[in-house]
Amino acid sequence: MTRRDLNSTLRRSYFVLGLVLAVALVLKLAPQIPGLAATPFEDAAAAVYEYLKDMALVFVTVVAAYLANVFQKRSKFVESLEEEWRNIVKTKSALFTFCETPYPSTDDYLAASCRISETIDTMRIVYKNKGETGQLIGLYPFAPLHDMRRALASIDPRKRQNITPEERALVRDSVLQSFFALRETFLEELDLKEPDHPLLISGAHRLKSPGAAPHAKQHQDRQIAIARSSASQRLDVDDFLHRLYIEEQSSHNVPIARGSSEETP
Repeated sequence: MTRRDLNSTLRRSYFVLGLVLAVALVLKLAPQIPGLAATPFEDAAAAVYEYLKDMALVFVTVVAAYLANVFQKRSKFVESLEEEWRNIVKTKSALFTFCETPYPSTDDYLAASCRISETIDTMRIVYKNKGETGQLIGLYPFAPLHDMRRALASIDPRKRQNITPEERALVRDSVLQSFFALRETFLEELDLKEPDHPLLISGAHRLKSPGAAPHAKQHQDRQIAIARSSASQRLDVDDFLHRLYIEEQSSHNVPIARGSSEETP
């Protein structure tokens, strides 16, 4: 279920719910509405209102089940969409690798060709063709995948062996251009949001200092004391690991736990 279908379904559900509530309100206030009080409509309104009140639980249950089914379909659709996008990314990488290989073999070409073919076909479990009817095939929903396929087929080593590096570079650039064009539209359906804590600078590095909170150091000391009180099965292994630990911590300027096995024995 696409985002548009989901929103359309929710709008219809809200409209029906609002309509039922509005009707119930009119029926409830019928005795106070001029022209309706002390008329046969008042008795009918009271009867219908009582019916709606009695059926409220059933109505709410049906609406809740319907919306749950709608959101379940949406969730499955998004999962299929995410899986298809992963396939597209892997396909782009496979085609890029083939184009960058200095001397690609026929087997390399067949592997890349099968990859793009599978990606094109698995799109069927996510979307149907645009304009497809009972008599018409329609248009494939994401043409750049076929652009990738045609570009790759132009350097099929089974057809000719004199494929130049320039031709492979042109196919590589065509694949990347098609992929970038596809990405702009394909991912729109996933409702992606900007991160709350993005890291937008080049050459970023950690801002935290080496070390840990005092309670963590105390916990470490207790564990070290327990370990030192127990008999070691391999003293040479302990000495080796202790030495590596000290060297690593020293290279990072991290204070070593006091009175611990991390100190030199």
